[in-house]
Amino acid sequence: MYHQMRKSERELSKEEAMEILLQGEYGILSTTGENGIPYGVPVSYAVKGKKIYFHCAKGVGHKVENMYYQEQVCFTVVGKTKILPEKFSTCYESVIVFGRAREILLGKEIALMALIEKYSPDYLEKGKRYIEKDAGKTGVYEITIEKISGKARR
Repeated sequence: MYHQMRKSERELSKEEAMEILLQGEYGILSTTGENGIPYGVPVSYAVKGKKIYFHCAKGVGHKVENMYYQEQVCFTVVGKTKILPEKFSTCYESVIVFGRAREILLGKEIALMALIEKYSPDYLEKGKRYIEKDAGKTGVYEITIEKISGKARR
């Protein structure tokens, strides 16, 4: 079902891939719509266990429509990079996740708190109040990680 990595000598261990995923600032969520056209969009995210969480407007938008149509998604994070102009190349590290996305209807406060902890750790109490006030207006989604692979040239 999934392709083998072409340059297998650059393949990272699952642990290294998870570390890059955990440390990433944002990821690119790739979906496919009913019309068959792919769509990739950057999203802020948090990881807990084998789940990736993100939020957006509730029930509307291109990515949401695509996820309702096709729950299989791809999620990509690029870690550290450095251009090597004299070698016409780049040092890099990246992670690709394949999984299934779904909206969280119950318990979405846990996912939202994970986002607050990642992006606003100095404002946890304020974040809790924000969640209490606006959680009902927010769409929260999770990707269940089915396959993760990492690759690097260091």
